[in-house]
Amino acid sequence: MAKRHASSDRTPRYMQKQEFEDEAALLLAEYGRDHGVVTAPPIPIDDIVEEYLKIAVELRDLRTEFPEGDVLGAIYFNDKRIAIEQSLVPEEFPSMRGRYRFTLAHELGHWRLHRHLYLRRANERPLITGAPSRPDHVLRSHDSDPKEVQANRFAACLLMPREMVKRAWHEQRGSMDPIYLNDLQARRQQILTAEVLRRGGFKSGDDAEANMLFEHACRPLAETFEVSPDAMRIRLEGMHLLLRKKEPTLFE
Repeated sequence: MAKRHASSDRTPRYMQKQEFEDEAALLLAEYGRDHGVVTAPPIPIDDIVEEYLKIAVELRDLRTEFPEGDVLGAIYFNDKRIAIEQSLVPEEFPSMRGRYRFTLAHELGHWRLHRHLYLRRANERPLITGAPSRPDHVLRSHDSDPKEVQANRFAACLLMPREMVKRAWHEQRGSMDPIYLNDLQARRQQILTAEVLRRGGFKSGDDAEANMLFEHACRPLAETFEVSPDAMRIRLEGMHLLLRKKEPTLFE
C-alpha cells in the first residue's frame, strides 16, 4: 500500500533549475500583459506584488516580533499579505535596497510556488477565534529549508532574468567572455581594501576573499538591476559568467 502523507506535509516537490526560470518568465509575461512589457532592469517588483497580484505589503519590526530568529520577511497566504523587516526599507536605508527587493521577491516566490501547501479550505477555521494571526511562513537570514532555497532561486530568476543579464553583461563588457578569478588577482589588494571600506569590515569564511573580488567586479551590474552584489555574484556564477578557475582545453 502506498504511503499516505499527513495533511500537514508541506514538503515542496523537486524542481529543475529551468522551472524557476520558466515560472519567473511566466509571471513577468502575465504582468506585462496588463501593465506593459518589462524590457529592461530594474524589475518593478513592488508593482508586481501590490498592483498586479494585489498582495498587501507591510513594513514591521519583525526582529522584535520574532526574537527566536533573525526574521527578514513573512507571508500570510490566506490573508494575502507580506511583511518585510522595517530595517530593510530603502527609503530610510538606501544601502538596503537590494536586500529589500530580494526579500520581497523571495516572499513572492513562496506565493507562486508554495501557497497550495498552506491555504486553508473554505470550511476550515483558526483553532482559536480572535487570536492574532501568525504568518504561514517566515524568512530567516540563514535558513536551508527546501522551500527557502526554492524561493531564493525564483527571486534570482525574477529580479535578474537570464536574457536581460546577458544583454547587460554584453553592453557593459563588449563581449560574453566570462570573468575568471585570476583576472582580478592583479588588483587584489586594491579591490579588497575598497570592499572592506565599503562594507565596514571583512566577511569571514573560506570563500570570503574570492566572493569580495567577484562582488566588486559585478557591482555595476548589481546597481543596474537594483540587487545586492552578493545576489548578482551568485546569479552570474550560476550563468558561468563568473568562474573560479579556467578549465584547460584540448589546445592548452
